[in-house]
Amino acid sequence: MLKAGIVGLPNVGKSTLFNAATRTRKAQAANYPFCTIDPNVGIVTVPDARLAVLQKIAKTGVIIPAAIEFVDIAGLVKGASAGEGLGNKFLSHIREVDAMVQVVRCFEDEEIHHVAGNVDPLRDIETITTELVLSDLEAVQRKRSSIAKEAKRGDKQAIAEESVLAKLEPHLNAGKPALTLTLAAEEKAISRLFWLMTDKPTIFACNVKETDLATADQNPYVQKVRDYAQHHFACEAVVISAQIESDLVDLTEAEAASFLSELGVAESGVGALIRATYHLLGLCTYFTAGEKEVRAWTIQRGDKAPRAAGVIHSDFERGFIKAETVAYHDLVNCGSVAAAREKGLYRMEGKEYSVQDGDVMLFKFNV
Repeated sequence: MLKAGIVGLPNVGKSTLFNAATRTRKAQAANYPFCTIDPNVGIVTVPDARLAVLQKIAKTGVIIPAAIEFVDIAGLVKGASAGEGLGNKFLSHIREVDAMVQVVRCFEDEEIHHVAGNVDPLRDIETITTELVLSDLEAVQRKRSSIAKEAKRGDKQAIAEESVLAKLEPHLNAGKPALTLTLAAEEKAISRLFWLMTDKPTIFACNVKETDLATADQNPYVQKVRDYAQHHFACEAVVISAQIESDLVDLTEAEAASFLSELGVAESGVGALIRATYHLLGLCTYFTAGEKEVRAWTIQRGDKAPRAAGVIHSDFERGFIKAETVAYHDLVNCGSVAAAREKGLYRMEGKEYSVQDGDVMLFKFNV
């Protein structure tokens, strides 16, 4: 299962958000730096309204959503790349995740301490980015040194790696994340072998006060973060209120909906964040639907039918014959598999079929 790491400065709401996303009280959340030392890990279900629709069509009482793993990583501080604030340990935790959710404080509150003394989300983002870039730069320089002899001897892999590292080093030295360096597809594949932290897909979570959630689009801090995210990371920023999300953990679905309605918002911010993180990881969903259950299965975008079948069981991939497939919207419009089949919308797909998000599938296999 792919992991998304929740990162940021101390006291920006990371642990509170983690508790809300995982619907637990697993992570300690307190008003002082480094209340999280060892990373907390939790499974997060991906909200998907399509499951309830398919449940009615399949006439089943069981639905199983897709899931990803969230990791709550302790707050980084300026100088982390040089070991400040237990930085080296925390940086190693970031290196192990597949994507980053950077929580940024976008609210004023004198009772909640800010490690830098005042609220400035762009400065906070640049602090985190600088520490990650410096750590990556050191890793790149070490790697170049370690493969220099092999490259001089003509080793093809070492030469290919040296070529990419030679592009990465000046880019990082200029303070830019590795993710923003333009590389050819084969160079990108080599770059991923270095496990650079700034090469990980990133999304920003703008943490606002409860009273500001409904009007977050007018929040100047949020506006600045969205603009920065788009122009410096080519990514999106999602608005959440970690405290509200924490309050929702103990409510029923109906109570939560009523509470959010009173605040003037239609959906929990954490739901949007989870979905955005799911797509950030390059994931998509196909479904199986029957009387036993309706289930969402997670695959990488572009996966072929046999690989998608293998997510259910390795025998399905090994003995793959064909996939009976209908698009979600076609099935919903028709109301049943039988009606979709009558209209010619129920297809037989082979080994070269690229599974699409929302496909409802039944695999045929023989081992």
